[in-house]
Amino acid sequence: MSETDSRLHRNGRASQAIVDWYASQSGSRILGYEREALSEMLTDLFGYQLVQVGELGADTQHLASCPIRYKTVISHRDTSDVQGVIVAAAAQLPIATDCIDAMVLVHTLDFSRDPHQVLREAERVLIPEGRLIVIAFNPFSLWGLWRVFGRRQGNIPWSGHFVSYPRLNDWLSLLGFGIERMDVMEFRPPTCGAQLDAIERLGRRFWPMFAGVYIVRAVKRVSRVTPLRPRWSSLRVLGSRAIEPSVREVGDV
Repeated sequence: MSETDSRLHRNGRASQAIVDWYASQSGSRILGYEREALSEMLTDLFGYQLVQVGELGADTQHLASCPIRYKTVISHRDTSDVQGVIVAAAAQLPIATDCIDAMVLVHTLDFSRDPHQVLREAERVLIPEGRLIVIAFNPFSLWGLWRVFGRRQGNIPWSGHFVSYPRLNDWLSLLGFGIERMDVMEFRPPTCGAQLDAIERLGRRFWPMFAGVYIVRAVKRVSRVTPLRPRWSSLRVLGSRAIEPSVREVGDV
């Protein structure tokens, strides 16, 4: 088995474990939140090609809200029986340069050995003004604290690396991206189901920086002007979730 095949095989096992985790109690709750937030971020995108790297559950119904015509899923596991799915490595995408209108990374950075290379590949294949959406676990949260104690067991999602928002923002800035929107979710401990709703409500309102999961949408700028960072404190709550800061509400963290 070649090194590439071995890497795909190892990543395939991890991808299957993530899909299985989404079917668990805590995973299904996160899955619902992530699908809802992602659907909202996709509604105003246009173009011909959208690529989702990683699987957000067993189907792609969450992509139905996106007007982009062609949608492809990049997976690490063998899904030859599923239409529109390509098996490939996120760090070496079999895609031509400057031809994708939008890309979604579903916890891809959390479970990649070289997350910065994954972002470089995303920048390579996206067209100018193309959109990149990143779904990631926040290490500075109760979920991040759980990871400290659960990582030794090697279970998903605790075996991941959990990329913080400030680090992601720095990487995106270096690659010429500007952050457009952000959403946060899940303030309860991973062990709780529908319990502790009060913590969830308080977290959404008062400490969005401690959310267990965040979703960022960024745009690939034509010029490499370093964007300003959105402040955590500028996030606003609309209904059950936080929405992105306006242009007038950005500044250095």
